[in-house]
Amino acid sequence: MSRGTNQKFKFTYLMKVMLEKTDDDHALTMSQIMEELEKYDVTAERKSIYQDFADMEKFGIDIIKEQAGRDTLYHVASREFELAEVKLLVDAIQSSKFITQTKSRDLISKLKTFVSEYQGSTLQRQVFIDNRVKSMNESVFYNVDEVYNAINDNKKIRFKYYKWDINKKLVPRRNGDWFILSPWALTWMDENYYMVAFDEWDGKIKSYRIDKMMRISITDEARVGKKEFKEYDMAKLSKSTFSMYGGPKKRVTIQLDNSMCGVFLDRFGKDDISFRPVDDTHSEFSVEVNVSPQFFAWIFGLGTKVKVVGPEDVVKELKDYGKAFLENYKEIN
Repeated sequence: MSRGTNQKFKFTYLMKVMLEKTDDDHALTMSQIMEELEKYDVTAERKSIYQDFADMEKFGIDIIKEQAGRDTLYHVASREFELAEVKLLVDAIQSSKFITQTKSRDLISKLKTFVSEYQGSTLQRQVFIDNRVKSMNESVFYNVDEVYNAINDNKKIRFKYYKWDINKKLVPRRNGDWFILSPWALTWMDENYYMVAFDEWDGKIKSYRIDKMMRISITDEARVGKKEFKEYDMAKLSKSTFSMYGGPKKRVTIQLDNSMCGVFLDRFGKDDISFRPVDDTHSEFSVEVNVSPQFFAWIFGLGTKVKVVGPEDVVKELKDYGKAFLENYKEIN
């Protein structure tokens, strides 16, 4: 048997063939394996392939040998990622607003290399992202990387911060002035990526949408705000903040029909709230939230089975918000 021109890559191509062409539902005979190798200009004897299969186990790739009638079949039994895990990652990518359509397709294409070509084709059923609301900022991934680098280097960052206008154009905030901040963390909330940073000018911790940050660069200045960030409870951020809009943090008391308890357990978690019975069908609890129009809108959205009963200033503010909303609604309609 003459040797192929790519003989020194035999093991690599054999591993590629087995990972791409076989899985629990698809297997190859030894003759088929040798035919696949010949496509890469590699020749191999059965004995050497058996030895390569044994060596693959050192890489965590188990080759299963099965008998099907007169045929002896071989397939990969285990992979770094199971098909169900890859599908889960695909779903996560597609549901992430901060990942653009182009990057979503790119990432899904790369994920398909973790499964066989047959399994990869089943992922196509999930790749329907054109109508999803996705970020339009292709630099999001690089922004995230740059912020992480600044955090690791203990440096401030400089960037321009943008918002959408009525003409669907991104326009700079603060008249295009540079934002210079001390980044301390990144968080994923409400389907968007946010940077949590200390604003030295305001003396407080704030959050910024990663996809609205542009022209990011790391400065030579060391970060500040370490004390403020330590006092900033990241664990409670997603529970107390609504749509990442700030507002004064207050402990509010909410009364609810018992049938609505699941809504609040999902939002605040079992450990942070304790229900107290009001009567046979109603309960109440207290929790810290950032009081803002977004919080009020969330409460209104839960309907008549939920109401805020304290403190008085929040109850009044909620009523005023409701009146203003109804008046505005009447004017528009």
